[in-house]
Amino acid sequence: MAEIDVSVKRRKLDDASQQQMETLKLTRGGGAYIPPHRLRQLQQNLTDKSSNDYQRMTWEALKKSINGLINKVNMANIKMIVPELFGENLVRGRGLFCKSIMKAQSASIPFTPIYASLVSVINTKLPSIGGLLVTRLVIQFRRAFRRNDKIACLAACRFIAHLTNQLVVQEILAMQMLFLMLERPTDDSVEIAVGFMREVGAHLAAVNPKVDNGIFERFRSILHEGDIDKRVQYMIEVLFQVRKDKYKDNQPIVTDLDLVEEDDQITHQIALDDEDLDVEDELNLFKFDPNYEENEEKYASIKSEILGDGSDADSESGGSDSGSEDESDSEEEEEGMDIRDETGADVVELRRRIYLTVMSSVDFEECCHKLMKLTIPEGQEIELCNMIIECCSQERTYLKFYGLMAERFCKMSRVWMDNFAQAFTDTYETVHRYETNRLRNIAKLFGHIFFTDSLPWTCFSIIQLTEDDTTSASRIFIKILIQEISEFMGLKKLKLRLEDPDFAESFAGMFPRDNPKNTRFAINYWTSIGLGALTEDLRDWLRTAPQQIMKGQADDSDSDSSSGSSSSGSSGSSGSSDSGSSSSGSDSRSDSDSDSDSDDSRDYRRRDRRGRR
Repeated sequence: MAEIDVSVKRRKLDDASQQQMETLKLTRGGGAYIPPHRLRQLQQNLTDKSSNDYQRMTWEALKKSINGLINKVNMANIKMIVPELFGENLVRGRGLFCKSIMKAQSASIPFTPIYASLVSVINTKLPSIGGLLVTRLVIQFRRAFRRNDKIACLAACRFIAHLTNQLVVQEILAMQMLFLMLERPTDDSVEIAVGFMREVGAHLAAVNPKVDNGIFERFRSILHEGDIDKRVQYMIEVLFQVRKDKYKDNQPIVTDLDLVEEDDQITHQIALDDEDLDVEDELNLFKFDPNYEENEEKYASIKSEILGDGSDADSESGGSDSGSEDESDSEEEEEGMDIRDETGADVVELRRRIYLTVMSSVDFEECCHKLMKLTIPEGQEIELCNMIIECCSQERTYLKFYGLMAERFCKMSRVWMDNFAQAFTDTYETVHRYETNRLRNIAKLFGHIFFTDSLPWTCFSIIQLTEDDTTSASRIFIKILIQEISEFMGLKKLKLRLEDPDFAESFAGMFPRDNPKNTRFAINYWTSIGLGALTEDLRDWLRTAPQQIMKGQADDSDSDSSSGSSSSGSSGSSGSSDSGSSSSGSDSRSDSDSDSDSDDSRDYRRRDRRGRR
């Protein structure tokens, strides 16, 4: 019996390990989530370091750890993050490091000096990482410049500028990039060159004043030619003022980020026109290493030499396992806590980013492109619509920029159309809170959306144009809204649209036919704002309305009397003689009354003739 129990337990363990292997295989695509406690069990059961599954698990843990460290680095904790990064196997994960830091920098441009300082420290100990990063940035700049991708160009230029300031790459690369962008100047290329020069200009002026003077002479000639936009010309003039002030607000390296001595830094000599640059994209993907244990031991010795403490090296997994365990522990603790932010800080931050994006955009196409990259959380799309309306209302006069932007979003997706329809409803219900100028801008914005058919005209069903249901503010809003639509569509097309039977229910409140009082109010309103031609059907209805109402009342009374007579006719025959006698009596009384009325009228005529004589 004992032998049978042992065999059963062994079979169960084999089945469990096989199931765990299947779970591991699911992670090869990078899409399966494994809970922390489950991950620890897998790590404990996988002890063969030469197996493919074990190396894949350590690879995923390495990628997760590098991403987490780069995402939380800032100016205050950079000195603590650097040793933690060296604790990971950066030789094995150099492709992951370069990919992660380039992605973080493009998403957070203001943090570029911090990322450049972090790279400069790592480059002193592991120059291959710094060389690989610069190579990938050069290739990214080439592709973005060739494709006219302004956003990618700005990110790559700023990163290269700060790497040049940190002496990670030689200044020749920055000069070549500037000459390329200014050779055939366009608005975008000159704008990028101006921003690039503001970041790297102080360093170039210090190391090579002659080339610096040549670059500014090229800027001066572009400014005198006047072939670029006024806005870009003003940017060049500001750049000259920055140079005159000796870049006091654009220092090459901030004191807190100057972490490497100039003599210790290793500078890479990479040119823009090098043809043999290799980005080594295969380093971003997992690859089985037959000499895994040997390479891990080599990096353990490198890490102990860099950090100066041999005890930090893990004899088992070289630090990757411990990093993954720490991450899994922290995740398990976070799963146990249910933290909710009820302060609305995320909404305020989202509205701030939308506002800054709108205010910093040149045209509506650029603005829509930037706003679509904000990754607005699901369910908060209405905040974007409200911010567009709010920004439009705060302008001194109405700008078509906002109307075109709202039109683009409405035609882009049904989600945005529904949210703008909801925003129209909310605006109309709270229109009494707005000043006249803000009210006018909002009405013209929605007028643009409606006459371009970006919003369904069924939204007008919320308008009830009666004296009791409207205020002075809502009447002004309706006036400006319909006049704006009429100005672009024409009165004839507007009238045809309002008489469309498909929208009859939606426009019933704007042209009420329930009460002559409300109808007269609507006719007077449309006539007073110069759109009386829209009320022809209302006027026809008002002419016939009293007769129709009286006729309806008469029909009701006839039906009542007919029902009464039928009820009286159903009484017994004995009552017929009484009714006959009473009817004869009533006839005699009516005859006598008519005779007396005729005598009175004759006497009145006689007195009248006497009076005239």
